Amino acid sequence: MHMMADGDRDTFDRLVAPEATNRESRTEPPAARVPGPDGLYATALWLREAFGDFHHEVVHAVEEDDVVVLDTVMTARHVGPFVTYDERGRVDQVFAPTGKSFAVHQTHWLRIADGKLVEHWADRDDLGMARQAGWVPPTPAGLIRNALAKRKVRKGTAHSA
Repeated sequence: MHMMADGDRDTFDRLVAPEATNRESRTEPPAARVPGPDGLYATALWLREAFGDFHHEVVHAVEEDDVVVLDTVMTARHVGPFVTYDERGRVDQVFAPTGKSFAVHQTHWLRIADGKLVEHWADRDDLGMARQAGWVPPTPAGLIRNALAKRKVRKGTAHSA
């Protein structure tokens, strides 16, 4: 969990199996949807772009056979556009930075083989994060900021494609 906040690429190469699957990548950027260290490192970069002071506190850890379950609290501050993507990898929603901090409960399930991560899935309090980050309930000003941020992200994506 700590590598998501501050691990470098070498850390991901050491700890993530080439065939590793992130079952939570369906709303993440296309680069995060590939298996192995490439995909998980892209997920980390995506989160780091949107969230400053990003950290996971592991409250409980349970291991059975090849599965590790981590009960965590994710804390961060919303400092950059948080972009979600549709099933085709196109920009779906963009939440303009609010500067607000949040702390939300998450449970991460990790399957480990030969000392490396091979599968990840999670249960997150996304509504709690949205409320604390100031996305919900939406305000007219917030909707305008989000629309402008989405336009900017889409233009940047079109130029880089």
